[in-house]
Amino acid sequence: MRAVVLVGGFGTRLRPLTNHIPKPMLPVGHRPMIARLIDRLARGGVTDVVLALGFKPEPFAETFPDGRCGDVSLTYAVEPEPLDTGGAIKFAAEVAGIDDTFIVANGDVITDLDVGHLLDCHRRHEAEATLHLIGVEDPSGFGVVAMDARERITDFVEKPAPGNEPSNLINAGTYVFEPSVLGRIPAGERSSIERSTFPTLAAGGRLFGCATSDYWIDAGRPELYRAANLDLLGDTRVHDRCEPISPTADVDAGAIILNSIVGDGAVVASGARVVDSVLLPGSSVGPAATVETSLVMGSVGEGARVVGSMIGVEGVVGDGSVLTSGAVPAVEAT
Repeated sequence: MRAVVLVGGFGTRLRPLTNHIPKPMLPVGHRPMIARLIDRLARGGVTDVVLALGFKPEPFAETFPDGRCGDVSLTYAVEPEPLDTGGAIKFAAEVAGIDDTFIVANGDVITDLDVGHLLDCHRRHEAEATLHLIGVEDPSGFGVVAMDARERITDFVEKPAPGNEPSNLINAGTYVFEPSVLGRIPAGERSSIERSTFPTLAAGGRLFGCATSDYWIDAGRPELYRAANLDLLGDTRVHDRCEPISPTADVDAGAIILNSIVGDGAVVASGARVVDSVLLPGSSVGPAATVETSLVMGSVGEGARVVGSMIGVEGVVGDGSVLTSGAVPAVEAT
């Protein structure tokens, strides 16, 4: 079974963490997000993955220099220009020569979905395309569907206005496609699978849904990326867990680490207190500093206090400084 994984986005919601590294290469529990996603696909029977690349493709090849992630073979499809989700899927599938049923996955989705179950749903319905669906409290920020009793999707609306959602079931970012779907996507131009292809498939009665209650997080949002890491510390996940402190980290015996992850090569000095946070590889927290509900790539100085913030790899919070709900370096409005 083959899969296309969309990893070409700019990761704007996670800036400044993604200023120099693609979002799917950020660690989740000491491993790149993309590696954990490929592990999940492999458990469902995927043997070959095509990475649909755009922004900063080099780190992927550097991380997987032999073109493999575990037992899964990797192909790199680098877009010549941004093609949006539909264009990226078509381009990647053509580069890899995909001509049979295949999986598509968004590179920033963390889930315990059994891809084999999704494939079974697809085949049972003899669908042209099948979407994994999750019920959420506020669906307005996602692609939302309405289904009939046969699990046929009758309506697909991308990010409807609050109060106008056809249901609480959202597009959860993992799909099964027949190769005929590629023929519905224009070649060599920007095209949104969510705004163009899915509504067309729904109108023709060829789009089905598979709703589950599996663990699911859109890790492209700061608070959810942090949660995706911290959820590996307990029994929340079916397959994935991690130790809180990397064996290569340097944590002083006088530091306090509570419900947090300390990444490879990170340094935490005496008297520091780290709570509900993720210290990414190479970061540092100075003596008597406090870090709460934050994501840190850079450095936090002695006696500083950081709450609900993101510190990029070049970010420095000076000695004695206080940063609340901020970002260093500052993120420019887009």
